[in-house]
Amino acid sequence: MLRRSALVLVEAALQRQAAVALIGPRQVGKTTLALQVAEQTGGKALYLDLEARQDRDKLLEPALFLGSYEDRLVILDEIHRVPELFPVLRGLIDQGRRRGRKHGRFLILGSAAIDLLRQTSESLAGRIAYVEMAPFDVVEAATDDASTIKLWVRGGFPDSYLARSDAESLAIRNDSIRTYLERDVPQFGPRIPAETLDRLWTMLAHNQGTLLNASRLAAGLALSAPTVTRYVDLLVDLLLVRRLTPFSANTGKRLVKSPKTYVRDSGLLHALLGIPDHDGLSGHPVVGTSWEGFVIENLLGSAPSRTQASFYRTAAGAEIDLVLDMPRQGRWAIEIKRGLAPRPEKGFYLACEDIEPKRRFVVHSGDDRYPVSKDLEAIGLREMVQVLREVATD
Repeated sequence: MLRRSALVLVEAALQRQAAVALIGPRQVGKTTLALQVAEQTGGKALYLDLEARQDRDKLLEPALFLGSYEDRLVILDEIHRVPELFPVLRGLIDQGRRRGRKHGRFLILGSAAIDLLRQTSESLAGRIAYVEMAPFDVVEAATDDASTIKLWVRGGFPDSYLARSDAESLAIRNDSIRTYLERDVPQFGPRIPAETLDRLWTMLAHNQGTLLNASRLAAGLALSAPTVTRYVDLLVDLLLVRRLTPFSANTGKRLVKSPKTYVRDSGLLHALLGIPDHDGLSGHPVVGTSWEGFVIENLLGSAPSRTQASFYRTAAGAEIDLVLDMPRQGRWAIEIKRGLAPRPEKGFYLACEDIEPKRRFVVHSGDDRYPVSKDLEAIGLREMVQVLREVATD
């Protein structure tokens, strides 16, 4: 079993807060991690799967039932199924605090974005910490170039990455896509025809890493642009699509104002496009933006909390793939290149003149780290992730 970096974050959060919300897409490994936490309590934790009727029935009188487990960690899986529990949890937490139980009461698992869950858990403000759990990253699952390629092709969902073959991995991802479309999405949003959302998701995959044009997508789906925007919002909330915002500080330049979109997991991206393996990916038009999205997900998953991520692009052609504004670290500019001898284009240098980043990197697909110029470093993806993790723990 691969050790997840989120485990350390959850353990630390349970030591300082009464409730911890572990957020991530379905099948990312949240339940497995929660059960690992439960094992460390010596079997004293209570686990409830709120998708199971028998466990939901135990909560017909939630204050009475959960109040009897005040001295134990209670794990509530798929909390979005019973959002009315949040006010009850607040009362139990406050009651426990008066009795000296200040932390480690509840571990809550959810399959939606932190912002979406926070809207339903406002009553727990000041009582809850949030930990986002992403699919496997290169530090958790990749130790060499071959395993990095495998992770890129198959994506980081455990069942897909650990499958016995590329064909089995692709079948698992196709099954996951159908489950999202037919069962999971209707739990969070309005009734959306699965076929329509499938087409939209596939269109976003074909346009990986490009500026979002809702009107053009709407024309292809016979929908209105506001409806397409709402559907994209839902995919973002479910942690399936990333919307990377444009840099917005006043630089005196004509900046691009539309966001970029990425299918967050590279394995799901390749399944949506019918790409079976590395050979198929290498000759596909999406290969460059697929690598770009893969790198972005790995970097943002390791960046310090409260990091502001964006991209920079002007009408004149100045461009930076990823801009990170980090607490205490300042602004970093990151160019992403696939290959072993990366060289940024002129637009990157022009953009750096505009925003004056504190540090500049070009992230490539090899392992070497070396200076490209006086203030620009080339660095491999795995080492860049480690750099960001070290910064996050300073």
